[in-house]
Amino acid sequence: MLAKVLSAAIVGLEAELVSVEVDIVNGSPYFALVGLPDAAVRESRDRVYAAVKNSGLNFPLHRITVNLAPADLRKEGPAYDLPIAVGMLAATSQVWHNQLDDSLFFGELSLDGSARHTKGVLPLAAMAREKGLKRVFVPAPDAAEAALMPDIEVIPVRNLGELVGHLTGLGVIPPLTIDLSTAFDAEVPYTTDFADVAGQEHVKRAMEIAAAGGHNALMTGPPGSGKTLIARALPSILPRMGVDEALEVTKIYSVAGMLPAETPLVRARPFRSPHHTISYAGLVGGGQWPRPGEISLAHRGVLFLDELPEFGERLIEVLRQPLEGMPREVSISRATGSVTYPANFMLIAAQNPCPCGYYGDPTRACSCSNSMITRYQKRVSGPLMDRIDLHVDVPRVEYEKLSSAHRGEPSAAVRERVEAARARQAARFVGTTFYSNADMGPGEVRTFCELDDVGRRLMKSAMAQMNLSARGFHRVLKVGRTIADLAGCEMIGAAHLAEALQYRARGQ
Repeated sequence: MLAKVLSAAIVGLEAELVSVEVDIVNGSPYFALVGLPDAAVRESRDRVYAAVKNSGLNFPLHRITVNLAPADLRKEGPAYDLPIAVGMLAATSQVWHNQLDDSLFFGELSLDGSARHTKGVLPLAAMAREKGLKRVFVPAPDAAEAALMPDIEVIPVRNLGELVGHLTGLGVIPPLTIDLSTAFDAEVPYTTDFADVAGQEHVKRAMEIAAAGGHNALMTGPPGSGKTLIARALPSILPRMGVDEALEVTKIYSVAGMLPAETPLVRARPFRSPHHTISYAGLVGGGQWPRPGEISLAHRGVLFLDELPEFGERLIEVLRQPLEGMPREVSISRATGSVTYPANFMLIAAQNPCPCGYYGDPTRACSCSNSMITRYQKRVSGPLMDRIDLHVDVPRVEYEKLSSAHRGEPSAAVRERVEAARARQAARFVGTTFYSNADMGPGEVRTFCELDDVGRRLMKSAMAQMNLSARGFHRVLKVGRTIADLAGCEMIGAAHLAEALQYRARGQ
């Protein structure tokens, strides 16, 4: 007898519909699994056999053929256990065929028949809704994640026996529903607050500008000056994510298998801080079955590269395209096809001024030669430096500021100003795909970054004295636009432009 069950394959960040066809005929016991499966899918034969037997159900001792269609789409992972088991039970009349209409099944089975956590459930639910399906059956640990997608019924499956009872009418598994609005009511906890940063007021001001406009920034200073602490505090002043952004980020973490079962929705903006020994595939994404890399895991958040010159040249140069192109994304090509992951992140980098870290320090002598300092500073290419909007010096913190009982301005107060600036940008970019000033292209800069007469004269003088490139010219204007937004001004004034120019000086 033949049975068909719908499932899905995850390709990039999207799901593709897969039909699991189970055919059982008389003959010597044999289990054939076809349809371009990988090793984990082929092992489903043993998991499904044990799960069916240990759930008190009958496993057919006949010739079984399972086809995963379309056959030219590669299938990976253990998520086909559940649809294969259901198809087998339907083919042997242990569940009713009419219960499988308009339903999609997805999940891994343990040997005792219980359903296990499976990655990629959110894209699956989105695809099921787009295809007009009415319900999805997923492991209970992942049901809350699937329920984030509205207008589709999510049935949490704890074990195979309970599922069979539901499909035969002997018991009903109630669908799980989640109110997304309530999920955003609670305050997002942050590990580091701006109030914890002693001194460095000018650096915190630069980070506020970066957060308000989505700009990239580079901090340069000796060891122990607070660069890493400031970077880790940055997410606490970024605007809180909306529903669309949260679902977008959650989908990436779901596909990457990095979404905890108890945390179905990512509400805090990502902060990724890879070590400089990371591989190319780890940073960009890749592997035999491509997975998102750190630059995609930082989407809508912060990618912090500490000790920037220590990263390999190939790793640094690969950042140039996602920092500049729109849409900001990265494509990974393999012989079997290519996938594209989003990569719209803020790059926050930190570096020492020299190999020993004390070049220019007023209290400690530098032990590096001039040639060593030059080679070190040239490890980061000019084109990448040109794509960094804010270049900030981070000096050593004085004892009086470190020992003072006075706490700085809390992140919540800074975040209010940042969110107000972002609200102005959202109104400005309504009807476009831009999220912040940093996303603007030359056309938008020409439209939205108008200077007054004094500002134009200042910009003309800066172009000549600082030898700004065309890219540098546009980036200064975008930073000036952000500073004006923080001040609540419609036009970029000379004071706004002057502050933007001071952050550009080190990059030239």
